[in-house]
Amino acid sequence: MTVLTCSLARAADLAILRNGNSIRHEHRQVVGAVTRLYLSDTASGYIEIPTSEIERFEVDTAPPPGQSKAPVMTATQPAPSVQMLQAAPMSATALRPATSPLLDRAALGKLVNGAGSRHQLDPDFISSVIRAESGFNSRAVSKKGAQGLMQLMPQTASQLGVANSFDPNANVEGGTKYLRELLEKYNFDVVKALAAYNAGPHRVEQYRGVPPYYETRAYIARIIRDFNRQKLAESSALRSKRTSASRSAQSARVTSRPSGQSKTPVAKTLPEGPQTASR
Repeated sequence: MTVLTCSLARAADLAILRNGNSIRHEHRQVVGAVTRLYLSDTASGYIEIPTSEIERFEVDTAPPPGQSKAPVMTATQPAPSVQMLQAAPMSATALRPATSPLLDRAALGKLVNGAGSRHQLDPDFISSVIRAESGFNSRAVSKKGAQGLMQLMPQTASQLGVANSFDPNANVEGGTKYLRELLEKYNFDVVKALAAYNAGPHRVEQYRGVPPYYETRAYIARIIRDFNRQKLAESSALRSKRTSASRSAQSARVTSRPSGQSKTPVAKTLPEGPQTASR
């Protein structure tokens, strides 16, 4: 299953699910009782959803957010393909101890930024994985024994040199390092890397791609959806900031007056015609 694409030349479709969520896809195929939604132009990139859970299909008119660069790797790395994906949320994999508080988000942000810089991964991507894995709970423990923010299994943690998975710094460093290793292993195919992180590399090898587990596919969709949400918010905030700065600059030009001419309205000295704000 491939979920990532730098730009799209044509409109995609949305599968509107009965629970109100939607899945963006390039094309689809009905296979028995399920509908196969192809998330990219490649034949292997798809998610299977029970047809009974799909209410209708619509044309997606919204452009995918963040089309400028590869969303996970730095510009120096091979660019994977990413496209916006929304899917039904999966059940939480982590059990949160009632007495364990969430890690301070500012402190966590520093850990994530540091790990992302060292391993050349987008901090927003790491953050999306943490959200899906533990809900930012540094003391989270899954039913299968995965621990900490990035839900490291004891054996995996040991191989990564993480002595204490409940240490946020060690956990994020180890989890980010593991993500990077998986990305390199699968030639920077983000979806395969996420599938391996969730189900294990042996399952990806067994099925020669994303295993046919609804939990794994929903897990991948959840991370991509959250990552795109972050990028869309950042893009909107940047546009708003630029617009505000442009308006402020234009206002400063209009209201400023040459020294000694304070009584002369500046508007009369401006050339006729519409004023355009510099960008």
